[in-house]
Amino acid sequence: MPSVSNNLVHAQPTIGRYPGLALILALGLTMPIGGLVSGCGPMLVGGTVAGASLLHDRRPAGVVVEDRRIELMASDRHRKEPEIAQNSRIMATSYNQVVLLTGQAARRDIRDRYADMVSRLPGVVKVVDQVTIGPNATLQRQGEDALLASRVRLALASVDRPDFDLTRVKVITESGTVHLMGLLTPDEEQAVIERVRHVPGVVQVVRLFEPYRPNRA
Repeated sequence: MPSVSNNLVHAQPTIGRYPGLALILALGLTMPIGGLVSGCGPMLVGGTVAGASLLHDRRPAGVVVEDRRIELMASDRHRKEPEIAQNSRIMATSYNQVVLLTGQAARRDIRDRYADMVSRLPGVVKVVDQVTIGPNATLQRQGEDALLASRVRLALASVDRPDFDLTRVKVITESGTVHLMGLLTPDEEQAVIERVRHVPGVVQVVRLFEPYRPNRA
């Protein structure tokens, strides 16, 4: 049975809650993440965030935009540091301003340098570093992870809980390890973990959920 773990690393205070948000909304920029993470979310188009998932997203709209901006900045930092770019394959996924780093780095100092850079980006609250030391994943392995992510999402469609929506769960897979992010109630979290850990091909589940407490007033 796959193991389930929690992982919180490199706590960092927020530096400015939504810097640049007004400019982004004014310009109506489109910000595709593309291959940055497994499974893209909505895109910002014409000053509004498009995509069905936003209709059910528990994050404020401003935070959704901020998460996109953080991912773009992290990707840009990786690309502009030749030593890091040439010696690693690292993806940054931001959810509620918590940044998950996954992938591989040739050396520990490369991994640590990039994690430190990301932790200092404006708006980042915390970095969870899941980067492994070793050669980059092969294209075959990356394809297998993409297929596994699809299987996990399909399994989430069968979670039977009131008000549960699978679009509220961010699924990131790397070498058979499934990282799960989102804002869920304790009951939803338990149901999701139970489904995911039984999906064929899952080696480990890393639980990075944040608690959601509905306003019952």
